[in-house]
Amino acid sequence: MSRQFQSLYQRLDECLISDRFKLRQKLGNLSRRAEQGKPFDKLLADTEALITESEAAVTARAYDGQSITFPDLPVSSRRDEIAEAIQNNQVVVIAGETGSGKTTQLPKICLQLGLGTKGLIGHTQPRRLAARTVANRIAEELGSSLGSTVGYQVRFTEQVAENTQIKLMTDGILLAETQRDRYLEKYQVLIIDEAHERSLNIDFCWVIYGRFCRSGLI
Repeated sequence: MSRQFQSLYQRLDECLISDRFKLRQKLGNLSRRAEQGKPFDKLLADTEALITESEAAVTARAYDGQSITFPDLPVSSRRDEIAEAIQNNQVVVIAGETGSGKTTQLPKICLQLGLGTKGLIGHTQPRRLAARTVANRIAEELGSSLGSTVGYQVRFTEQVAENTQIKLMTDGILLAETQRDRYLEKYQVLIIDEAHERSLNIDFCWVIYGRFCRSGLI
């Protein structure tokens, strides 16, 4: 039976990040029931069904990275190097000239790598207008409607669907989300844009980013 529990624990890596904590708790409780000789077969079947459901949600969010195209921009010409850095490092700092394509192309590089399936690719902007404008531009380049693969959230306005993989938002929105999701478990990747502006929100975002990285989600 311990082998069965071990197998289920291993499957958590293929579940939505936002589901893993509660599923791990359920498995822990069931393991203790098994050790105490209490009945658990029905609960185990229910938990396995929840794991299967979460795995199916990840599969449904899979995106065809081969269909993503990149315009002729400086960042696009370095995308293989950037992609390798993202795959091999938990934190990547990218600096470049204004207009080089960092803001619009980095989320697409992450999406092409298969990120965004187990959680959102969160992308912060310091201003509300920028968040919506960038979301609209990325959606156009991906050939999707705003609020589908690419969504955004600013104060009083939200266009994010269940299948959204790239979410633009103000840094204030990200900070507000920590009140109910302290480890930001709905996200698989966080992109903190315009970090050089050093506003109070940006400084707090870096603190949150450190917590996010220590949680091992990316």
